Amino acid sequence: MKKVIDKTVDLDLVGVNGNAFMIMGVFQRQAKREGWSQQEIDAVLKEAKSGDYDHLLATIENHCEPKDDSYDH
Repeated sequence: MKKVIDKTVDLDLVGVNGNAFMIMGVFQRQAKREGWSQQEIDAVLKEAKSGDYDHLLATIENHCEPKDDSYDH
């Protein structure tokens, strides 16, 4: 699956509640923290919601790339 936009957020979805709204919310908050525009976030979420749950998960995961140093804060 191709990316809607060529960006990723530093986010690991492992351990996130599997509820679709929770996944989208966690993604949206992290994207905002990392300076994404609302249009970029909306584009990813629109694509994520255009299919079934598996499509939603795959779309969000495709825009997440956890960094190794995320626990060094």
